Amino acid sequence: MARFVAIRLARALLTIGMVVTFAFVVLRASGDPARAMLSPETPAAAVEAFRKAWGLDAPVGVQYARYVLAIVQGDLGQSMRDGRAAITVVAERIPVTLMLTGPALALNLLLGIPAGIYAALKHGRLADRLVMAIAVAGFTVPSFVLGLVLVLAFAVELPWFPSGGAGTLRQLVLPVVTLGLGGAAVLARFTRSAMLEVLGQSYIRTASAKGVPWRGVVTGHALPNAAIPVLTIVGFMVGNLIAGTVLVESVFSWPGVGSLLVVSVVSRDLAVVQCILLVVAAAMIVTNVSVDLLYGVLDPRLRDASYPIGGA
Repeated sequence: MARFVAIRLARALLTIGMVVTFAFVVLRASGDPARAMLSPETPAAAVEAFRKAWGLDAPVGVQYARYVLAIVQGDLGQSMRDGRAAITVVAERIPVTLMLTGPALALNLLLGIPAGIYAALKHGRLADRLVMAIAVAGFTVPSFVLGLVLVLAFAVELPWFPSGGAGTLRQLVLPVVTLGLGGAAVLARFTRSAMLEVLGQSYIRTASAKGVPWRGVVTGHALPNAAIPVLTIVGFMVGNLIAGTVLVESVFSWPGVGSLLVVSVVSRDLAVVQCILLVVAAAMIVTNVSVDLLYGVLDPRLRDASYPIGGA
């Protein structure tokens, strides 16, 4: 188990390093922050002074070394837009985004897992086909399209909910449903597949032959063994939720990290964009490492140092 944890943590550190490098390279290759922040009429001397003040006049290698050293020391830089620490600017938006992603993840789990289990138990019947048809429709529709449809239906035609903003429960409904339905559809499909694979195993038939009630077979044997692949999908879904907030927050004018990322990318606010990418990467890594550790609880073989560890 110790080796299992060590390998996961080493991979997490490697991923952080890759994200740090990716953020640095892409942001500097996407345009000159000085030209994005300053107006076209700004004198050349003022532009050069801006570059010097923010260290943009140094060679790229020097900028990268300073950037990595600052992160190691816990300094994520300052916002070019208002001069505050980038982590402060981002931290102000995190609770607002969590108000959106938390209920959306709960909706994913509460709809997706029961729907997948139900479809697997009704395999080949009308109920199974109906659930899967709804699931296919749910994950093929892009989130921003679904959001616009919900706004037209329930904010314009039927003015039940506000079309944007944050602060009330009614303003939360449409963006949460937009984020939650697509993930629930994906989770339903994978839960169904995992359950069908487990239900086809010999130990399920053996348990039934021994007279174990079918409810006991499902809850005591099928569900625990189907949980491992489902956990994997849940880990990926957290990342998808974080990525999905960029579009959903833009559609619903939700003042979270996603909308901050859009504004910061347009204005080339390097420190804020880099900070957001690191925070998002850290959240996804913590989620995936937690899922990996849960594997060790659900699958005792992973606690054995001699057991080969592969995959993500």
